[in-house]
Amino acid sequence: MHEIFDFLFSQYKGYSTLHIILEAVAATLGVFSVVYSKRNNILVYPTGIISTAIYTYLLFKWNLYGDMIINAYYFIMSIYGWLLWSKKDADSEVLKISAMHHKDYINSIIIFVISVIFVSGVYVYSNMFSYWWAYVDTFITGLFFVGMWLLAKRKIENWIFLIAGDIIAIPLFFYKGYTLSSILYVFLTIIAIYGYLAWKKILHSSAQTQ
Repeated sequence: MHEIFDFLFSQYKGYSTLHIILEAVAATLGVFSVVYSKRNNILVYPTGIISTAIYTYLLFKWNLYGDMIINAYYFIMSIYGWLLWSKKDADSEVLKISAMHHKDYINSIIIFVISVIFVSGVYVYSNMFSYWWAYVDTFITGLFFVGMWLLAKRKIENWIFLIAGDIIAIPLFFYKGYTLSSILYVFLTIIAIYGYLAWKKILHSSAQTQ
């Protein structure tokens, strides 16, 4: 048991107490945010705003610029989504879950390409593209950018992009020494799968009643 704990958390020995607490708070709120997203609950946004704000700071300290930009983007999109959801009541068309259309696919490709190019530029400018994980981080950024945009639009496919990004992020964060965040992404992956299934059931029920 001690060996397992040491394997998972020994890298935190040199970390400041403040950063460990901040990571724990951000990870916990991140779980709550995805749970609320699965339930199609507006609380996905306030919990997400706090979590992403903390992670933006931490990821800057950790030199994971792609994920830092992701969380900064999440922060902005959470404010946008919160405002969008608040305009109408729960029965409005704004909150209706739907599938992607042709235009959504085109916009998703554009968002993915632009985000990858932008993050690549950040890594090149920081002279850190020589690390293999920088390429992985850049790819994850594209997936998460598209996923968060689709989430705000209530498109069911947002879960597919988020699940793919979460799965790739698990070993990346563990390799970088951030076990709490790696564990967070394990939970996020599981919850996102349930979220996709729950949304699929709602979408199917809506189609049958029309």
